[in-house]
Amino acid sequence: MSALVETAPLIGHVVGGQVTTPDGSRTQDVRNPATGEVTGRVLLADQAEVDAVVAGALEAAASWAQEPIGKRAGVLFAFREQLVAHTDELAATITAEHGKVIADSLGEVGRGLEVVEYACGIPQLLKGEYTDQAATGVDVFSFREPLGVVAGITPFNFPAMVPLWMAPMAIATGNAFVLKPSERDPSSSLLLARLWKDAGLPDGVFSVLQGDRVAVDGLLTHPDVSAVSFVGSTPIAQHVYATATAHRKRVQALGGAKNHAVVLADADLDLAATHLTGAAFGAAGERCMAISVALVVDEVADALLERLKAAAQKVRVAPGNDPDSDMGPVITKAAQLRIEEIVTDAVSSGARALVDGRGHTVDGFEGGFFVGPTVLDRVTADMRAYAEEIFGPVLVVMRVADLSEAIALVNANPYGNGTALFTSSGDAARTFQRAVHVGMIGINVPIPVPVGWHSFGGWKDSLFGESHIYGPEAVRFYTRNKVVTSRWPSSPATARFHFGRTTSH
Repeated sequence: MSALVETAPLIGHVVGGQVTTPDGSRTQDVRNPATGEVTGRVLLADQAEVDAVVAGALEAAASWAQEPIGKRAGVLFAFREQLVAHTDELAATITAEHGKVIADSLGEVGRGLEVVEYACGIPQLLKGEYTDQAATGVDVFSFREPLGVVAGITPFNFPAMVPLWMAPMAIATGNAFVLKPSERDPSSSLLLARLWKDAGLPDGVFSVLQGDRVAVDGLLTHPDVSAVSFVGSTPIAQHVYATATAHRKRVQALGGAKNHAVVLADADLDLAATHLTGAAFGAAGERCMAISVALVVDEVADALLERLKAAAQKVRVAPGNDPDSDMGPVITKAAQLRIEEIVTDAVSSGARALVDGRGHTVDGFEGGFFVGPTVLDRVTADMRAYAEEIFGPVLVVMRVADLSEAIALVNANPYGNGTALFTSSGDAARTFQRAVHVGMIGINVPIPVPVGWHSFGGWKDSLFGESHIYGPEAVRFYTRNKVVTSRWPSSPATARFHFGRTTSH
């Protein structure tokens, strides 16, 4: 082990409000994707550490669930202020370990902030239902109770936003939340834990468990974990769903995507090209809502490709903390090599690399994991570039005859996360939004991520489980309903005995 790795700081767990770095733990290197250098070593939990984190969360959950809802809301308001005050610090932490440009990191925090603000309204969101005089002298009312300990397993591509899509709603509804962040960029989780503590959240209500599959499986099978939220690749989402449900847990597991944008002949091509460039290459394409496929009507394909080529060639690739950078590196060397391999396979199979990002280097950062913007024309459905989720800065272009052919391609794809349509026709837009088998749809909006007071989630192989994430569905996911039927007889001694259920008579 090099001296640099030996001196790299340890990134530990958060148990009972304190950062812990147990002796003897396995570790994994954390690297700066712009340089390839090791910047830290993250602990990888064993089963004993999983048990310790969950035990602390279980103890905290019991008292947190009994706190008045107004007090819980007060902590959420205070956390919101902490998040605003430390946005720049959190964004810099994201960029240092993920590699995305500062503007993308700031945007990530902003989208997470929306969910925090929605969670601040929890007194209104948790109001129950009441029926007076459901039967003679009988009232019926319902309310929702927290589940206890819930876990969030989050991906590398949004190390702050996705935890903020989960934890605020789980905590606001009265649960204790255990975060298992990606081991590739784990430091944001420690900063979030500090902000929760500074907001007045009791110790143990928000915990951090660092680790790999051992930690994941430990949470999925732990008897004191009642629900699991997951965002990541489809194969892992399938594993999470199957394992956790087999252990009688609620699960929302969001998987991968292959998002299509359809460009019709009546679209504003300049608008479409600008938005497709941002949607394909923003965050180096490492987002589940990135547009990775453009389905372009034949008659405007060449005109749109001219615009896409010009726009892609203007994208400035540099480290994320460079203020002039539009796009940073991808997360690892392995990701870089896989992306380039898929592009090479497409070109050898007949696709045309209109813009080729393979072999891209940045002066002074030759050890970084950079891939330049790539536009592939004349891709076919049997190529890897279309069949697989690339998760990199690659835009695949396929030519279609009309809207019907485009819809058929979207619906034939196994994923159903997001899609977009560029058109000036209201009739075409209405046809499209009703016909596609996709959970989130944009009309002249390339990345249709719902605002925080709606819920986020796809269809088909992009979601396992019934519940979408954040928004109204999060209230239902993190609580269970309890219904009370009550009667208070005025004279108990003369109350009649009933053999059947209470009726309305």
